[in-house]
Amino acid sequence: MLKRISALVLAGLTAMSMTACGSGGGGSGGGSITMGFSQVGAESGWRTANTKSVQDSAKTAGITLKFSDAQQKQENQIKAIRSYIQQKVDVIAFSPVVESGWDTVLKEAKDAKIPVILTDRAVDSKDTSLYKTFLGSDFVEEGKKAGQWLVNEYKDAKDPVNIVELQGTTGSAPANDRKSGFQEVIGADPKFKIIASQTGDFTRAKGKEVMEAFLKSNPDIDVLYAHNDDMGLGAIEAIEGAGKVPGKDIKIITVDAVKDGMQALADGKINYIVECSPLLGPQLMDLAKKVVKGEQVPARVVTEETTFTQEQAKQALPSRQY
Repeated sequence: MLKRISALVLAGLTAMSMTACGSGGGGSGGGSITMGFSQVGAESGWRTANTKSVQDSAKTAGITLKFSDAQQKQENQIKAIRSYIQQKVDVIAFSPVVESGWDTVLKEAKDAKIPVILTDRAVDSKDTSLYKTFLGSDFVEEGKKAGQWLVNEYKDAKDPVNIVELQGTTGSAPANDRKSGFQEVIGADPKFKIIASQTGDFTRAKGKEVMEAFLKSNPDIDVLYAHNDDMGLGAIEAIEGAGKVPGKDIKIITVDAVKDGMQALADGKINYIVECSPLLGPQLMDLAKKVVKGEQVPARVVTEETTFTQEQAKQALPSRQY
């Protein structure tokens, strides 16, 4: 029994020291803010950069950050949010793994009078009073930008254009929206045909695996549309493994613009990238301070983003932060 008590005390001290590490020195003052943040996981270079941005920005803003990694499981996020409610944090922020199934836990946060900020991904709750604001990209617009490049690239083509699609995590906002935005633009021209579409879970390994299967079952692929760079980079390995030239034999469009993706674009292996910036930390901390004070904030804050061709990638790479 004594050993168990000692272990519990030690665990408690460890937890306290971990919180202190992430606090950026803002912990003891009366006006300091504690944020509970639940991250999707670490599935891509984009997500790693996003996590670093949140952690660094919390330190700079003097906000104590309680951070958890959901490892791409919704139940882990719900547990983390309930834990933050019990700890009576000042504000909760999270990037939801999927869009659905949040109403119960968000209502618990609202009843506890803890404001919630959605970051990077949205939820499909009908009751928008369950969260204060959503900070992130317009994923539908990203899909449209990808589709528009394709339409321009093949405007003079008469033959069918066979497209394969590597979708993000099933049920997630970026996967749903990047798919619908893309289809909305290319759907006006019947020559564009999506001949295969499957999730690659936003990871490089799964992107490679699914692309290998696509290549076996569809010998005639003209274009790959990947919902993020990491899946596109995995697919490049599969394309090269099949003896084809990525960027030439199969045109590739991806979303994110992380450094590895931008390098592949500069090297001509990817043809076009739609940017989705992970550096949301500074805006998130600014919103957190406002909602804790009870100030009004916009219901939707869209991040500013661009697109990249090969030449633009070469120019941007030297100063790329992620």
